[in-house]
Amino acid sequence: MTGTGTPRTDPPQSGTPQTGTPHTDTPQTGLTGIGRRLVILLVAVLLLGSVGTGAVLYAAHRSGLRDEQQADGPAVRTGSVSLRPTSGRRLLVRNLAWGPHRDEIAGVPADDPTGPRTVSGVKCLRFHAAAGTGICLQAVHGALRDTYRAVVLDARLHELRHFAVPGIPTRARVSPSGHLVAWTVFVSGDSYAGTDFSTRTTIVDTRTWTVDDNLETFRVVKDGHAHHAADTNIWGVTFADDRRFYATLATGGKTYLVRGDVTDRTLTTVHGNVECPSLSPDGTRIAYKKRVKGASPDAPWRLYVLDLRTMKESPTAESRTIDDQALWADDHTLVYALPGDYGSDLWTVPADGGGTARRLMDSAVAPAYLG
Repeated sequence: MTGTGTPRTDPPQSGTPQTGTPHTDTPQTGLTGIGRRLVILLVAVLLLGSVGTGAVLYAAHRSGLRDEQQADGPAVRTGSVSLRPTSGRRLLVRNLAWGPHRDEIAGVPADDPTGPRTVSGVKCLRFHAAAGTGICLQAVHGALRDTYRAVVLDARLHELRHFAVPGIPTRARVSPSGHLVAWTVFVSGDSYAGTDFSTRTTIVDTRTWTVDDNLETFRVVKDGHAHHAADTNIWGVTFADDRRFYATLATGGKTYLVRGDVTDRTLTTVHGNVECPSLSPDGTRIAYKKRVKGASPDAPWRLYVLDLRTMKESPTAESRTIDDQALWADDHTLVYALPGDYGSDLWTVPADGGGTARRLMDSAVAPAYLG
């Protein structure tokens, strides 16, 4: 018993004042529950900060590498690039190899696509050319935001005219004669995979500079009847000649191949479930993206070919999803882009459904064959 009459459960410590408050033997050196949670929170914040800092530094490092020539990348050299090659057939592309010439239009011999690339100094996001005329869709970098424009090029890649465009460039084509150019941009959205997007497609006559700045104003004939709908979208022009073309029409949640007439300003449906058509050089077949049942909503397409005489469609040997407007290298071979280590690579596959897909060219997109 203590002098105050209050029982104690342990003897008094030497030098410790005795009071009437009961004393227990619970240690006071550990963290309370709140303290432990604060420590865990602090450690988590520090770890997340470290991960975030590391990610930013890695992204900055990788971004910086875009300006440096990669030792294992394709050989790139400066020189003269023409849309009227004087010797042999040429393949022009948007060069995606990291280094100071990334995004420039580059040329290689068509029979040696992995050889050294000659770059032009002209940068494009999308590109196509034929018969000495080129169409180059460019970004114009501003202080607050980027804008975009379509530039018509002559055979030496000099600007003839340019036109402001209202969205992100996505498709471009030149007619076989070089007299007509077309382009498509995303006015809203930035992918064809979903349904929440809107496009604007324009055709320009390079002889008169007449502009059809929105093909949605053309008269649509669907299944033999006039069709009017507010949800109409048109994209992916491919030219037959200086009057006739093909494109994709979307309405009512479905897509259609349409045959267009510049003179009559009409679009007539031809076949269903067709996107980003590409007409063969002989004018008899259309290569296109087809949405297939059971595919992922993020990767819904396969590369098909439609015979315009029989309306029979056939899958190619390429089994991966294709989000590109394929190009005919000749009457038998298709070229298209797939994601690669530095943006996109070009691949090729036979158009008849046989063979296998093979890589044609690393770090390249938007091909055009000349000569």
